Amino acid sequence: MKYYIIAGEASGDLHGSNLMKALYKEDSNANIRFWGGDLMQNVGGTLVKHYRELAFMGFAEVVMNLKTILDNISFCKNDILKFCPDVIIFIDYPGFNMRIAKWAKLRGIKTHYYIAPQIWAWKENRIKAVKRDFDKLYVILPFEKDFFEVKHHFPVDFVGHPLIDAIHNREKTDEDSFRKTNNLDEKPIIAILPGSRKQEISKMLSVMLSIVSDFPAYQFVIAGAPSQDYHFYEKFLSNKNVKFVSNKTYDLLSIATAALVTSGTATLETALFKVPEVVCYKGSWASYQIAKRIITLKYISLVNLIMNEEVVTELIQEKCNSENLIKELSKLLDSTYRNSLLAKYEVLESKLGGIGASEKTAKLILKDLK
Repeated sequence: MKYYIIAGEASGDLHGSNLMKALYKEDSNANIRFWGGDLMQNVGGTLVKHYRELAFMGFAEVVMNLKTILDNISFCKNDILKFCPDVIIFIDYPGFNMRIAKWAKLRGIKTHYYIAPQIWAWKENRIKAVKRDFDKLYVILPFEKDFFEVKHHFPVDFVGHPLIDAIHNREKTDEDSFRKTNNLDEKPIIAILPGSRKQEISKMLSVMLSIVSDFPAYQFVIAGAPSQDYHFYEKFLSNKNVKFVSNKTYDLLSIATAALVTSGTATLETALFKVPEVVCYKGSWASYQIAKRIITLKYISLVNLIMNEEVVTELIQEKCNSENLIKELSKLLDSTYRNSLLAKYEVLESKLGGIGASEKTAKLILKDLK
């Protein structure tokens, strides 16, 4: 079978790589062409475009880069026609993927969506397009099945969360070797996960690192995104108690004592590594003003959304300041508070469906194609 996969972000690259491994296992003749990143490229297949060329964040940034986005859409359509896939597998990245799906469906190409668009968060009216343009939908959050099937009468498959596989299957980190290789000292680690795009990293790191001097017994370690090079982070590394590791977020989380995390998939990854965290978010003024008027969710972090309660503290926009970060990080370092939080992390993981999301999805895709 010929598979065309579109993943437009770092998290999609991770989940796409594991899905590709499962597809190759289920289909020995699989021919895969994809948009993604280094992890997917390491599995095999043919990389068309790297997600580094696609990452635009926020309403204002999308408008500013509209021509590039439209050019990419046109290029993608032509590339699909040349490849003639048996199925297109869309991974998250809804702004781009839903446009391609509408076009592909009209041409009779099978359309499968792995990691469904989060229309339960905003733009719920997109359900009409989802029903019209997708043959199959594979959801990874437990409440999504009720959202699509009960509320909107659209059958979906809940396959479990692929992060559980990604974490479960990784090699165990040798802490001593990791510290030595990355010039980390013996102090306990506060992990800093500022996001993957330049806009959000620049916004988040300044405030996250403003509290370093208040915790001299700890070293703060920035998790560098694979999409950015070291030189971009250099200006944030003047404090000797701030260290940096590149593209080793899971290794860092596996030995961290606590974490400050920009809202996104990383909030769930941090919880699955059982690291107490504070969730942070600061957007541009324009983007935030628009977002708060159209997004009606009680929480912004996946941890709290899945649990339907404030398990981890969320510091959003003006609340994301030095004073609040000091207060909340101090709580994470208190043993009683930590133990209560870690117990809720165990409940969280049990809700996510166990291991095997990639394998389940690959089997379902093959079953439909055959």
